[in-house]
Amino acid sequence: MTSEILIETAHAMADAARSAILPYFRSNGLRTDNKDSQGFDPVTEADRAAEIAMRKVLADRRPHDGILGEEFGLQTGTSGLTWVLDPIDGTRAFLAGAASWGVLIAVSNENGPIYGIIDQPYIGERFEGGFGRSSMTGPMGTVDLIARPERSLDQAILFTTFPEVGSQLEGQAFHAVADQVRLTRYGLDCYAYALLAAGQIDLVIEAGLNAYDIQAPIAVIQAAGGIVTDWKGGPAHNGGRVIAAAGRKQHQAALEILASFL
Repeated sequence: MTSEILIETAHAMADAARSAILPYFRSNGLRTDNKDSQGFDPVTEADRAAEIAMRKVLADRRPHDGILGEEFGLQTGTSGLTWVLDPIDGTRAFLAGAASWGVLIAVSNENGPIYGIIDQPYIGERFEGGFGRSSMTGPMGTVDLIARPERSLDQAILFTTFPEVGSQLEGQAFHAVADQVRLTRYGLDCYAYALLAAGQIDLVIEAGLNAYDIQAPIAVIQAAGGIVTDWKGGPAHNGGRVIAAAGRKQHQAALEILASFL
């Protein structure tokens, strides 16, 4: 019963975020602030409106749970569960009018995420994973999420947001893997993880992530049969350097290359 309540709550949050965000997407006069004095880390009124809307759902339905959100930080709870929220993962894409951003929602215990949603409001696709669920609902209906089977690295498709993120050394490590794969594509933010869970690609490699960037993708990908770890093969739910892989063979081959740079 508890899992059903958590799933219903997560979907209510995703619905609330959709309603809050869509009026701003591709609109004129969107207000944007920069959170990084040394570079460009944008936050928009849509980011804030979406997180406020999701927090309101939790206040009404799950007031004893904790919340970790990108825009409004940590709110401690007493239930042992924490909702980890990124109202718009891919704000740069949002600003550019590209529909590769998404809303990330995860519910976690002390061991990491147990259920997650990756939602793309504009094209109407919602990916979910956890509690025995692994599916995507979109314009063509609902389909199961099943990650690609194991394959050699030279047959793999890799996504990343490098070179926008990461240090010079981390970039070198990424490119060493990219040199071995069949196809490398750049960008897409959280939508790349959704494609991995949907069986379309093999690898996503990132660095410099926060917990709210990766916890929902972890839940969705693992439910689809994929693997998400840090670059040493350990837990990734706190962020940092992350590799997501469809199968063990792709994961292990990429890890061996990345490890040589650490």
